[in-house]
Amino acid sequence: MIAIIDYGMGNLRSVQKGFEKVGHPAEITSDPKVVARADRVVLPGVGAFEDAMTELKRRGLVDSILETIEADRPFLGICLGLQLLFDFSLENGEHKGLGVLTGDVVRFDIPREFSVPHMGWNQIEPQGDVPVLAGLEPGTYVYFVHSYYVRPTDPSVIATETEYGGMKFCSMIQRGNMFASQFHPEKSQSKGLKILENFAGI
Repeated sequence: MIAIIDYGMGNLRSVQKGFEKVGHPAEITSDPKVVARADRVVLPGVGAFEDAMTELKRRGLVDSILETIEADRPFLGICLGLQLLFDFSLENGEHKGLGVLTGDVVRFDIPREFSVPHMGWNQIEPQGDVPVLAGLEPGTYVYFVHSYYVRPTDPSVIATETEYGGMKFCSMIQRGNMFASQFHPEKSQSKGLKILENFAGI
């Protein structure tokens, strides 16, 4: 069973529909017990970092997320669900994250001719073998909507990079069976559906 974590901030139904389209039903839940027994866990998210952490704590979901990752059960973070894995974010102050990965989350500081948020289609460049990207060509276009990006301390967790505003940023991480993307697979048409299908098959 695939559990999609509901903490009141996420494109939940779109993610669920994406899995359904590739033949893998997924359950939207805010119950930590359901998350704890799921075969695969998805942490989506759209919104502010501080609010997300507050809701995850209030609903008692933090421990079940950490236990899933520690057990190396397949885990997929999407957008804010990637950022929450890090030590802290500098969005509207400094706010502590889940601390699964060392590093921080910072706002784009790029030339003014580039818009922030970074929104629309852009390419991802794999930095090694990334199982959830199986069957996709390097330079595949996926869909982004974000003003902040992650800066991992450990470069070995960087799964893909993307160029924007004259810089390259980490657009996806992987460590064991933990994957998380800054882009939205559920909004990335056939390429994104392939990523969801690959994740469901891990």
